[in-house]
Amino acid sequence: MPALNDLLLFAGAALLLVLTPGPNMIYLISRSLCQGRRAGVISLAGVLAGFIVHMLAAAVGLSAVFLAVPLAYELLKWLGALYLLWLAWQSVRPGARSPFEPRALPADSPRRLFTMGFLTNVLNPKVAIFYLSLFPQFVDPARGSVFAQSVLLGCTQIAISFTVNLAITLSAAWVAAWFAQHRAWLATQRYLMGFVLAALAVRLLLEPRRSA
Repeated sequence: MPALNDLLLFAGAALLLVLTPGPNMIYLISRSLCQGRRAGVISLAGVLAGFIVHMLAAAVGLSAVFLAVPLAYELLKWLGALYLLWLAWQSVRPGARSPFEPRALPADSPRRLFTMGFLTNVLNPKVAIFYLSLFPQFVDPARGSVFAQSVLLGCTQIAISFTVNLAITLSAAWVAAWFAQHRAWLATQRYLMGFVLAALAVRLLLEPRRSA
């Protein structure tokens, strides 16, 4: 099993991931605002199912495959960075709206809520890149089963993501109401989110290839 200090460091990185505005957060907030907490929680269940897919893919060696093939790694890195830059532009472009700003969305069935939450996460390059970049650094074959270590790391990340996203989902209405009373902060929040996403994209592009 990973050393305790390594596990704590990984948990800190996982916390930063979930606190960074991205597709999962935007979808959960939007759905909770337009359809209520129950819809947000069902959507969150789909998001968690997507995390399980990412975790299992990494646990069976997907990370090692990409890290062993420079072209595949570089391609994923560039696609992920471009996607983050696109999200940053969507945050700051003229006419853009904050994810905390209420908007009218059609009500979806529980099945569609779960499916959309699942697809939003499975197709989220930020999560794939997180696993791709960090798992190999915290998995040590000398400390036991690589698969078991990967599952432990994945479960740690999923538990942190569930806790934070559940709090965001349940408090979305309160946060939106606060922003409605402090309109100037809506623009501030949008530009801050755009800056964070753009910074992540630049950091990703400048990151050297990690050795397996």
